This record gives sequence, structure tokens and C-alpha cells, in this order.
Amino acid sequence: MKDLFFILKYLGKFKKDLILAISLVIIESVFELIIPFLMKDIIDIGIHNEDMKQILISGGMIIICALFSLITGHFYAKYNARLVTNFSYALREDVFQKIQTYSFANLDHFQTASLVTRITNDVTVMQNTLVGGIRPLCRSPLMLFMGIGLSFAMAPEIAWIFIACVPVLGVVLFLIIWKTAPQYRVLQSNIDDLNRVVRENVSAIRTVKSYVREDFEVHKFDQVNTKVMKTTKHTFRIAQLNLPSFQLVMYAVTVLLLSFGAVMVHNNTLQVGKLSAMLSYVLQVVNSLMMLSNVFLLINRSFASSKRLKEVLVETPSIVSKEDGITSIEQGDITFNHVSFKYHEQSEECVLSNINFHIAEGESVGILGGTGSGKSSLVSLMLRLYDVSDGSVQIGEHNVKDYDLKSLRDAISIVLQNNVLFSGTIKENLLWGNANATLEEIQKACQIACADEFIDRLPNGLEYDLGQGGVNVSGGQKQRLCIARALLKRPKVIIFDDSTSACDMETERKIMSGIRSLENVTNIVIAQRITSVMDADKIIILDNGQIADMGTHKELLERSTIYQELYQDQLGGVLECHQ
Repeated sequence: MKDLFFILKYLGKFKKDLILAISLVIIESVFELIIPFLMKDIIDIGIHNEDMKQILISGGMIIICALFSLITGHFYAKYNARLVTNFSYALREDVFQKIQTYSFANLDHFQTASLVTRITNDVTVMQNTLVGGIRPLCRSPLMLFMGIGLSFAMAPEIAWIFIACVPVLGVVLFLIIWKTAPQYRVLQSNIDDLNRVVRENVSAIRTVKSYVREDFEVHKFDQVNTKVMKTTKHTFRIAQLNLPSFQLVMYAVTVLLLSFGAVMVHNNTLQVGKLSAMLSYVLQVVNSLMMLSNVFLLINRSFASSKRLKEVLVETPSIVSKEDGITSIEQGDITFNHVSFKYHEQSEECVLSNINFHIAEGESVGILGGTGSGKSSLVSLMLRLYDVSDGSVQIGEHNVKDYDLKSLRDAISIVLQNNVLFSGTIKENLLWGNANATLEEIQKACQIACADEFIDRLPNGLEYDLGQGGVNVSGGQKQRLCIARALLKRPKVIIFDDSTSACDMETERKIMSGIRSLENVTNIVIAQRITSVMDADKIIILDNGQIADMGTHKELLERSTIYQELYQDQLGGVLECHQ
């Protein structure tokens, strides 16, 4: 329940619409409750005494009440729609913005598919709860107590029937909620799995087709889809007992009223008009209870969604920008002082252990190492995508933790092997690096990245539409566009994480030559190929999270066993000739 109240606090941002909606529901309900009371006078006074004036007066008042009920209901719908829409917008906005503040460590707590489900499906569940809940929650208690009160005022002899039905309905509702509450949590988890399978399949559809694994993927989807279907079926089968149970009680109360009321009318102890009004109140009271029970079912489902949304909103970012942090990075030199790092505090082994090195501003550095040696983890610490477990990382003269986070990451460009381009034109994607870049700056960056070689051949050049995720260009072209985008940031440090792997060796050589010609820009190249780093000022060799050796190509070739093995495996004969 605390989780639900935590999410519903967003309604406080729209108090005006909330107050108006609740007030209009109450007014509408009062007008509807007056109508049976007026009908009683038409029957017992107007028709019984053949008093046409009374019939016209009471009939006119009923029409007026109905019109006011209609008008207030219309305006309630307007303000409620605005309230719920704004609520969903604000909640979805906050959840998305909170995700943007997460470090990689925070994102490790949630599956991507789960985050997508929370910001879409779970917010929709909360929205549906409000759409179908505000009116009955305000209307039903009023209809219940006023209906029972007016019934006792008119005919206390048979009004006890109302009291008798309420505990029965309460027990039925409690049993339904008790059985369905755990199922809704399971259902949302199953929807997470469904989204994960769909996302994986769509993003890797080319791989699926190339391996002819469509049948396997269909079977995998069918498994998770069946789970969702079975959980939904089981949950809703129990939840749907709500309607027939309440209808059974409503018809039972109607039969009892007619049975006792007919006897009392026959004995002249009850007027026909009062009995008719009592039957109207039966319908209103039981219908209001039925709507209230549906609200409880909606709230029951929202418990699971509100808990999942709260988990995202209360998650504390493990990496935050320092207050009054340094906003200017004057130098691009990098120092690692006894740095150790592990992804989880409880982990026994470190990914990186006792890393020490210094990179001067403008220096070109290559990083070599096998898979799992900690190369990508090393550069992640420079951008504070993760924080060190021990030791310190310095950019310029200051610890990276002393910088304003935005300023730090603005000063460092990183180009990944798995390049990400967004829907839109080439120019729109390049402007991610610098929204105010001039055409001349864009062309210069494309020239260094060797992207101009293919852009000029594309229809519309820079205005060429890349399609979703850059599907309209090749892997090597993607890499070159991402390099150009990184250069437009005018960074102090630029990092290439195996980001020229899809380029041929000649293109790679031209790109790296252009990068190294940039003044006062420190460049770090993570690579698998020796040719990518052999011209660097310094080469760092990582092995099992530790620095195995460090030096120039010539120095390492003379003394490093690991480097000699890589050299022999990749370019041994060619390099010997080159020497």
C-alpha cells in the first residue's frame, strides 16, 4: 500500500483538476440520489391522489436533476481525463529522467526489457486504475451511505436488507483480492520476459535469419507468450467472479424487497411509491458496490505496478556529480594511481588490480589484451561510467570525482565497437557531437574519420536518411560516422574501443593518422590488432586485469613475451620485412 501511495503522490501536482473531478462526482451522485425520492412523491402523492400538479412539479424536478447530473458528469469526464493524462505524463517523464541518472552499476540491477515494461505497461496500469477508479471511489461510498440512510428514512422495516448484503459482498471481495494479488506480480514479471524475447529477436533479426533460427525463436516466443496467457487466464478467471457474485446479491436483495414489500403493501403498512424508491436504491447501492469492487481489483493489480515503478524512482544513482564540481578541464593528461575495480562490492576478485600509469596530454596510447583482460573496464573508469573500488583516476590535475559529471563526459569522447546510430539523417546523428557545429566543422570531422569517402556518394549526402539504427549503411561506415561524431565534441581525450575493427587496414591507418595529428588531444586506442597501436607513443598490455607490460612498439617487441606472441600470430613475417 505504501508503494501505491508513493506513486499516487503525483496527483498532488494537479490538485485543481483532482478537486474539481471529485467535487463534480459528488454533485452528480447527489442529484441521482434525489431522483428516486421524487419518484416516490409522483406515485404516492401525484398518482394516488390524482394530483396532476404534484406529478408535473416532481417530474420537472426529476428532469432538472437528470440534466444537472448529465452536465456534472460531462465536466467530470473532462477534468478527470486531463488529470489522468497529466499524471501519466509526469510519472513516465520522471521514470525516464531517473533512468538517465543511473550509472552502469544501477542499470545492472534492472533488465532492459523490465525497464521498458515499467515505463510503458506499468504506467498504463496506473493510468487505467485512475481512469476507472476515481469516479467509483468517490461515488460508491456516497451512494452507499446516502442510499441506506434514505431507505431507513422511508421504510426502516425493510431497510435492514441493505445491511445484510454488505458483509456478504465484503467477504466475496476479500477472497477475490486475496487470490489475485500474488498473480498480478507474476503477470508483470511474465510481461518482462515477453518484452525481452521480442526485443532480442527484433534487434537481432538478421542474425536469426542468417542462422535459419526462425522456428527456434518462434518456439521461444511461444513459451513466454503461453506463460503470459496462462497467468492472465488464471488471474482474470478469479477476478471475473466479482461481477456474477455482486449480481447474485443484487437480485437476491431485489427478491427479498419485493417479497417483504408486497406483503407490507398488501397490509397497507408500506406505500407503493416507497417500495419503488427502495428498489431504485437497491440498484444504485449494489451497482455502486459493484463498481467499488472493480476499483479494488484495479488497485489490487496496481500494487504490483506501483512497487515496480517505485523501485526505479527510489533507486539511488551510484555515481552523482559533485556539488560545485569543476566545470573546466584544462589538460588531457590521465593518471591511474593504484586503481583496483570490481563490478560488485561482494565480488571476491577484482576486474582490475593495482593499475598505475600516466598518459601525457596529446599522447597516443594503445591498449592490448585478451578478452576479459579489463580493457573496456579501464576506459569506463575515465568517464566515471563506473567508480573505482580503490585508488584514484585523474584527468588533468584533479580526481575525476571532483569534476562536474557533464563537463567530464563532454571533455571525453568514446567510440565503441558496437556503434549506435539513431533514426534520422547523417547530419542529425553527427550533431549529437556538437549541436552548434558548422558545416565546415562537420566536413572536417568527416574527412579525418574518412567518412567523406562514402557520404559524397550517397543520395542527398549529409541529409541521407540512415533508417532505424543506421540500417542503411555498412558496419565500417557506421564506425566512421561514429568517429566523426566523437570528433565534433572537440574533446580533450578521445577513446577508441576497437572502433575500427570493421574498417580495412588502409582506412584504419588514415583515420589514426588524422586523429594523432590533432593538437593537444590525448587519444587511447583499445584494439585486437597490433597494426592499430604499433605507431602509438605508448602501448599498455593488460593481462587478467593487471598491467603485464608497458612501452613503445620497439621496446615491447624486444622484451614482452605476450607482445611477441601477438606479433608473431598476426604480422610476424610481414613485420620482420618491415623492420
